[in-house]
Amino acid sequence: MKIIVPMAGRGSRLRPHTLTVPKPLIPVAGEPIVHRLVKDIANVLNQPIDEIAFILGDPAFFGKEVEESLKELAKGLNAKATIYRQDQPLGTGHAIMSAKESLSGPAVVAYADTLIKADFKLDEAADAVIWTKKVDNPEAYGVVNLNENDEIIELVEKPSSFVSDQAVIGIYYFKDISVLKGKLQEVLEENIMHGGEYQINDGIKKMMADGKVFKTGTVDEWMDCGNKKVTVETNTRMLNFLHSDKEKLVADSVQLNNSKIIEPCYIGENVVLENATIGPHVSIGDNCSVSDSTIKNSLIQTHSEIKNAKLNNAMVGNHARFDGNFTEISIGDYSVLE
Repeated sequence: MKIIVPMAGRGSRLRPHTLTVPKPLIPVAGEPIVHRLVKDIANVLNQPIDEIAFILGDPAFFGKEVEESLKELAKGLNAKATIYRQDQPLGTGHAIMSAKESLSGPAVVAYADTLIKADFKLDEAADAVIWTKKVDNPEAYGVVNLNENDEIIELVEKPSSFVSDQAVIGIYYFKDISVLKGKLQEVLEENIMHGGEYQINDGIKKMMADGKVFKTGTVDEWMDCGNKKVTVETNTRMLNFLHSDKEKLVADSVQLNNSKIIEPCYIGENVVLENATIGPHVSIGDNCSVSDSTIKNSLIQTHSEIKNAKLNNAMVGNHARFDGNFTEISIGDYSVLE
């Protein structure tokens, strides 16, 4: 089994956090989004992963440090990591075809801006499986249209009238991904584009036209990481899951000085808390210090210093300094104070 992970986009909706850190490497509950996603998929598949192919963008942004992080992720799953580059931002189909040397045999394609919780077995009688989640407002999503045998016969983007309430979440299984590869090659050769991009859906539609059987794989939870608001919400939900699973979330090296932690929270290594109340639903990365502050429902990355703050639904990046008693500020591009 292979996992194909397109992650070339820069994540403009999460600026300023993605000006220096690719969105898939933003930590949620202490672990990068792409790491959590790949591990969760591996758990669902419950079979050996031979290769994980990562499709990255501009080397100036997705550099050697990113590559090494992804290689370590694959190594932890006893898989080979293969790094590809998408030289132009030309859509999901183009991204997958950037890894064409790895497109053979059974594979899962997963876009690295979402997290899932799921527990099901793949329908091995199907040629492909599209992961979906039941939603209350299907008109806001791409959804699947099912026949009487619960086979997917159509993909409909933001339907104006009811088609189904099963939204496509961006994770796909192919019994033989070389079939998709062939269809996406046709899409490229026929120059089938939408909004100036080549889309995976056009390759899937060609497979359906050939009679390939598509089934749904329904997830229990689908958590988006598309912008700051939903990323903070996803951090909250993930902390709840991890706490319920009794995972250790607070490092032994945390220094608590006249401070308290209201669970669930993730507190990384060498964090110093002084005269602070943290939680619930806060993630603080390694080597941060927080003093004279109250923080809840927030996500703080690494090497940051927070003083005299009262934060709720906040997201703070790496190497940041925030003093709630500020009289002088230095705010860069895309920064937000609310």
